[in-house]
Amino acid sequence: MGRQWRDGRGELVVHGSNGSSGGRTVRVPLEIATSYRARTKGLLGRNSVEGAMLLSPANSVHTFRMRMPIDVAYLDRACRVIAVRTMRPGRLGMPRLRARHVVEAEAGVMAGWGVKEGVLVEVVT
Repeated sequence: MGRQWRDGRGELVVHGSNGSSGGRTVRVPLEIATSYRARTKGLLGRNSVEGAMLLSPANSVHTFRMRMPIDVAYLDRACRVIAVRTMRPGRLGMPRLRARHVVEAEAGVMAGWGVKEGVLVEVVT
């Protein structure tokens, strides 16, 4: 089931479980980066991000030349969260073998959205 996303904007829909989102569905503004150029740039050089950024395809990230710590969610091909990590600037993340997509956001926000291991997210364009 190949994803046909393109660089641009969309929405990350976090389907509520009984976690910190209280079972509600959370919608987050999303930048989508699927081209090599857009994925390579990612959040580099930014002081903040509105919502989140999806890198696809991707199974690892680095935070060299980043100005802020970020939350990183690794998604499998069904967009189920495999792992969530917070990374400080200047770090190299370990590749996740089952990951097909990565979502990046400002450090600390994903827990509030209910993004955690096992949760299903959806990308709406």
